[in-house]
Amino acid sequence: MNIRYKKKRLRVNLFISIAWGVLVILTLFFSSKRQWFDYTYFVIFILYLAQYIYENKKQYLTIENGTISKNLLFQTKKMNLNEITQIKKFAGDYILKSKLEELTINTQIIDEDSIADLDAILEQLELPVNRTPYARPIDINI
Repeated sequence: MNIRYKKKRLRVNLFISIAWGVLVILTLFFSSKRQWFDYTYFVIFILYLAQYIYENKKQYLTIENGTISKNLLFQTKKMNLNEITQIKKFAGDYILKSKLEELTINTQIIDEDSIADLDAILEQLELPVNRTPYARPIDINI
């Protein structure tokens, strides 16, 4: 299952990469003398285009085979779902903690439908009541 980026984020990244591409083309055709920094435009264009392609293909989170993976361009962080000992909600982010590592999930860049999917998966984890925001209060009627 993929937890998707917001479409707005993907469109903005595509627009920025196109803008850098236009700048590269204009520099190539209208600059008679090339400077060293003209080549940095090309590098920035390639990096933004690579980021757009990677984020569009991989998306923000991948949940499969009992692991949750945060997909970033030059780094992928993984955590086993059964190793999660605590889930915190702080400033709109989810912080998943295990004994050895911590994974922060920025919910502001996640598509609304995907947030519901993520909540459903995190809610299924069997954690103590004081270690998850998804705990249901026990109703004791005497």
